[in-house]
Amino acid sequence: MVIYSSCCRDFDLIFVQVKTKTLDISVKPQLGAENHDAAFIPIIRSGACADIGFRSSMEDVYICADNFMSDYGLKNANDGPNSFYGVFDGHGGKHAADFACYHLPRLIAEDEDFPMEVERVVTSAFLQTDSAFAKACSLDAALASGTTALAALVVGRLLVVANAGDCRAVLCRRGNAIDMSNDHKPMCSKERKRIEASGGYIYDGYLNGLLNVARALGDWHMEGLKGDGSDGGPLSAEPELMTRQLTEEDEFLIIGCDGIWDVFRSQNAVDFARRRLQEHNDPVMCSKDLVDEALKRESGDNLAVIVVCFQSDPPPNLVAPRPRVHRSISAEGLRELQSFLDDLAK
Repeated sequence: MVIYSSCCRDFDLIFVQVKTKTLDISVKPQLGAENHDAAFIPIIRSGACADIGFRSSMEDVYICADNFMSDYGLKNANDGPNSFYGVFDGHGGKHAADFACYHLPRLIAEDEDFPMEVERVVTSAFLQTDSAFAKACSLDAALASGTTALAALVVGRLLVVANAGDCRAVLCRRGNAIDMSNDHKPMCSKERKRIEASGGYIYDGYLNGLLNVARALGDWHMEGLKGDGSDGGPLSAEPELMTRQLTEEDEFLIIGCDGIWDVFRSQNAVDFARRRLQEHNDPVMCSKDLVDEALKRESGDNLAVIVVCFQSDPPPNLVAPRPRVHRSISAEGLRELQSFLDDLAK
């Protein structure tokens, strides 16, 4: 069953016909070196929670599909897991976030190359969703807004994370936090170079003095951010992909909008979630625990988080083994000890 947040399930924007042909995009696989544990099959369990926080309106949405192919009418090509998770952090309104939440997974599912070419299909779906929203905005100016987007897919043992913006995905591998995405802020050196090469600039930490993210879907109404040329403008909708082969050491994945990461470091969030999962082993409760803790830490933004577990058991206790101390005594030492004991017996 697909679980949406807010009104994403009932999304009722102007209908936009989207052709799902695969774009000519080359994405080099970034498979991890963990080729052992070939027999490991993830057992997927997920939970999500969202809260308006201290804001006057809610612009974060999410989607959880533990059985992605079945939920979207696809024939499962293998017996392993196939799941889709997404978080979308809207700005300037919620329309772009709702639009992306509704259309992005469908564009992936409808592509004839999915799941065989999952990385290229996901990248194509991000760009097609962005173009489709531009068309929707041209028909109804009231829809004008933007959203960051992060999608995570589990296909068999392969974890694919695609990110455009400052949402973040963090993998817990035997208690260690592994960032599966980068925060696309204008001040990042890589993003700054891309922005300036596309004719944009950074003012006071903001892209063209307008946005505090360097990648996002939507925002077509903002002059100078996006274009139809080959460079596409300084605000990019193309996601950055990270992939990894899951092993039995991988325990869970945290996906959150920036309101979570404003008050949690990656390792801090993993430590916190791990303790909660050890207590109740429930990803739904764990996601609520993370949101509640972010509120206690006075995060000033909307909050949305998804926790995806890859094991049926709770995370194990990690107790460092006590070093074995090797002690030995020489023959001379034994003679001295015996002599000492003999003296005591006299």
